[in-house]
Formats: sequence, structure tokens, C-alpha cells
Amino acid sequence: MIEKTIVPSFAELSEFASTSAGGKVVFASDDFFATCENMIADSEPVYIADKYTEFGKWMDGWETRRKRIPGHDWCILKLATKCVVRGLLVDTAFFTGNYAPKYSIQAACLTSEEEALLPERDSVMGSACSECDLERVKCLGSDKWEEIVPITALRSGYEETRMNYQKVVSDEAYTHIRVNIYPDGGIARLRVFGEAKPEAPPSDQLVDLASLLTGATCLGYSNAHYGHPKNVIKPKKGESMADGWETARQLNRPEVLETSDDGTLKTTGEEWAVFKLGFTGRIQKICVDTEHFKGNYPDSIKVEGAFLDNDEWTYSKPVVWYNILKPSKLSAHNEHWFSCNSDVISHIKVTIAPDGGFSRIRAYGYVENTSSSKKLHVK
Repeated sequence: MIEKTIVPSFAELSEFASTSAGGKVVFASDDFFATCENMIADSEPVYIADKYTEFGKWMDGWETRRKRIPGHDWCILKLATKCVVRGLLVDTAFFTGNYAPKYSIQAACLTSEEEALLPERDSVMGSACSECDLERVKCLGSDKWEEIVPITALRSGYEETRMNYQKVVSDEAYTHIRVNIYPDGGIARLRVFGEAKPEAPPSDQLVDLASLLTGATCLGYSNAHYGHPKNVIKPKKGESMADGWETARQLNRPEVLETSDDGTLKTTGEEWAVFKLGFTGRIQKICVDTEHFKGNYPDSIKVEGAFLDNDEWTYSKPVVWYNILKPSKLSAHNEHWFSCNSDVISHIKVTIAPDGGFSRIRAYGYVENTSSSKKLHVK
């Protein structure tokens, strides 16, 4: 019997290393069998048995050559934004005889001047870093960065052992991490979970208050059967339906659908998700993007807001939500823009009816100091 991997609670947090979040490889010591960029791809790793390249077996991950010189392989990733790292996932899927035996993670918060020391990244299979690039990177002293994961053994890429979760105990915020593998080998995917800690934007700047880059996070939801609602606050456009929020079909939906006076369908069920905004503020515009959702988009969506005085929300906490966007019709594979003018809020509740999925939500507004703000009521 295959033992099921227990997914830790930190995996519900926003993720900051993947390509769709804005993560980026800025240096890798070796990219021989498979380039480091594969390691932060959004897709699930795959295995193609008979696929080879001129350098050897094709693998869906980062895989270095068998090291025949002193040292070990490593890479540096720029995270999507400055964040506190709460945990990681190192997935060795399909790397069964060629996975990295051990790894460690170091982290730092780099200034723009320090970032400028990094050489331009040239992602080419079959290559290794040049001596010139290595010397430039050494100026950062990344081997002395804070160690947030000590040298830790990895398990092979079989289904029952591929998912290597690691909790991180640190309240420091970082912009970059160094991934060390000892001494060489492969990793299919790396995920970095945590909490964004960006600098507050000017009060006169229109920003997406519901973006993970400004610190927004998903706190709870009713259903995430096909896709987690934390996907909808990623900064980039959705890659596919898998890169969005999609629920199961409501089992109690009417046998025959009818239309309400406002054009939305009469439904008996709905699904919802609650998000803590990155900064408290007033929302002016909302964009709901159903890209890729062509036969399974929600009929309608509504958005409500609240100002919680202690920035906390739980499933059991009774909150009076105030309407920001009334139930509004959606359509397939399309961006929908809505104007609004909310009070100062810290949280939003997004409700779709009756079910389905969408790719992204944007909530553009202005940051406002909460010390003088009106609090919306909590029961």
C-alpha cells in the first residue's frame, strides 16, 4: 500500500518561486541535462520514456551532469517579491536514479546594487556557467547567506516518495534564495511558500490590492476541487485552466435553469473564497478574467468587503460583508472590467454562482492609512 504524503498547512500559502508568480532563475552552475528554468515551471512534471536530446535523457526538471570536478552544483532564484518563507516543496518526480541526494537552502535580501552584480542569465541545455560569470556571482557571497534549510536528504522520484516538504522557521524577509544540491543530480520542481512583505506604495498610486505581489493571500474557500483560489491573485496571465480557481459542479443545481430579472441565472448554490488584501485601501476597479474557462466559467460573480481590526479571519468568525460589486454576469474566455467605489477594506469575499472557475481577479485601488479609517463591523 502506497503511503499518502501529508500536505502541510504552509502549502496553502502563496507561492513565490514559480514562473507564473514571477519567480526567475538568475544563476545556475550547470544546466547540462535539463535547464534550471524547468524547476520553477508551473506545470506538473511529466516523463516521456523514449525522449532523448543530444546531451542524454530528456528530463522535466533541473538536472546537472555527473560532477567530475571539485565542488557541488547550485543556483540562485529571484523570488516574485520580498517575502517571509514559511516552507518549501522539493519534488523529485521521475528522478528515480538521478535525483540530488541532498540539498540545502540559503536566503538573502538583496539591494538593487547587489542585484546588478548578477551576470545575464543564458539558459542553454548542455552548458555550465563560465568562469567569468562564476567570479561575478562570488562577489555576492551567496555561500555565506543565511541558511534556512540545512543540508537535508532527498527521497527518490517515485510517486510515494517524490514530495519532499520542508518547514522553514524564520521571520526574516528575503528576495533571493540559493538552492544547493550535493553534489549533483536533478530536481523536478521547487515551490517556495510564504507571505509577501513588499514596500508600501505611495497613497496616490493605483495598485492591485488583491495581488500576491502586494501581499494579498487566500485565507479560505468553499471548494477547490480542480484549482486553488490562491491562483487567481498571481500577477501574470493564467497559463491554463489548471492555473486558476475551479470548483466541482454544484450537485443541487436546478434541473431546468431560469433567468432572473437582472440577467443572471436563478441558482440555489454558490462557491466563495476570502482574500486578505496586501494593503488596506479603497477599491476603484475590479477585473475578472475567465481566460481558458470556455465551458465552465461561472454565470455570475459578486465581491464583498470588510475591514477587520486585527487583520484576522477564520472560518468560524462571523463577519458582516458589505457589497462592493453586485452579482454580475460573466462570459467565456474574456476579461470583465467593473467600476466600484468601496469604503476602506482589508479583506474581500469573492462569490461565484453557481460554480465553475476563472483565471484571475484584479482589485485596483489606493492604499489608505488604517489609523484613521472607518472599520466595517464584525458581529
